[in-house]
Amino acid sequence: MRNAYREELNAFAHDLIVMCDGVSAIMHKASQALLTAELQPAEEAISLSDELDEVRLRSEERAMELLALENPVAKDLRQVVSSIYIVEDLQRMSELAKHIANAARRRHPVQVIPSAYLGYFKELARLVEDMVTLTRDVLVDPDADVALRLTNEDDAVDDINEHLLNVLTRREWTETTRAAVDIALLSRFYERYADHCVNVAARVVFLITGLTPEEYLAEREDKQKRADTEARFQELERQFRR
Repeated sequence: MRNAYREELNAFAHDLIVMCDGVSAIMHKASQALLTAELQPAEEAISLSDELDEVRLRSEERAMELLALENPVAKDLRQVVSSIYIVEDLQRMSELAKHIANAARRRHPVQVIPSAYLGYFKELARLVEDMVTLTRDVLVDPDADVALRLTNEDDAVDDINEHLLNVLTRREWTETTRAAVDIALLSRFYERYADHCVNVAARVVFLITGLTPEEYLAEREDKQKRADTEARFQELERQFRR
């Protein structure tokens, strides 16, 4: 029975990777459509988003079965619960990418983003693509320290989003009101997408350690301090023996 349960857990973990790959492909196509004003990648992103629902439903059903099959031990329970939340985050990422694709499709063949601000969205697209790649890495090979690196990437996305919002509120704004609304919404979509990557990383940290990222960082810092203190005492003892 435990072997069958473990096989189901592994299948669940594999579905998360499949979902992550799907989410990555959707955002790649959506960003391509946004940056190039091409219709085809927008259509492909929307189609991929609809297909991803099948994997999401399968994952949700599997989660319920895993909880109902037998009483899971603590680590298995953490994996199931964390995976349920990860499915939700990945689904939301899919929806955010789909919003970007829909915006590009609605305005085709017109470029949604004014040319003066296109560079910011190229950088946003690059950053979130790197983040979802790192997200996939920690789903394939869970590592708490690697997962926490996503927070630094998220800071860069937040900085661009904040800068764009500041630009939009300046009196010297020369673009249309529609352009301002589009920039605000699309920047927000990328910012929220990045936040969900960070959420997935937090779930992975909890899965591995049973701690929140904040608790894990505090524990890691405390261990490092104790190790540094021990090293200093060892060095003193070596000096006393001379």
